[in-house]
Amino acid sequence: MKSLEELAQIREKMKDKISLRLGANGVRVVVGMGTCGIEAGAREVLRTLVDAVAEGGLSDRATVMQSGAVGDASTAPVVEVIAEGKEKVTYVKVTPEMARRIVAEHVAGGTPVDEYISK
Repeated sequence: MKSLEELAQIREKMKDKISLRLGANGVRVVVGMGTCGIEAGAREVLRTLVDAVAEGGLSDRATVMQSGAVGDASTAPVVEVIAEGKEKVTYVKVTPEMARRIVAEHVAGGTPVDEYISK
């Protein structure tokens, strides 16, 4: 069993990751986690997005969250980026590598990654 001090350290370490999923700051990144999305790799995409936002120091302005099914099975995994005052951008067939680029260019830089956008 862990001591109270060890548990407090774990809590502090995980605080940012948990708040990324629950909070509501300037940009929301939503991952479709329906059955088709999960089968297509949405869990890994979600983990990558959470890690990339935390590593990029973006947790004060970006929230990563999950939803039910988004789109249809042929487009999964689907990621939506919803920035305050802008139109929602929907990315399809997202891989972990694509997720890192979406965070770097769209979430951090404000420029959508055109070649990943659903048309």
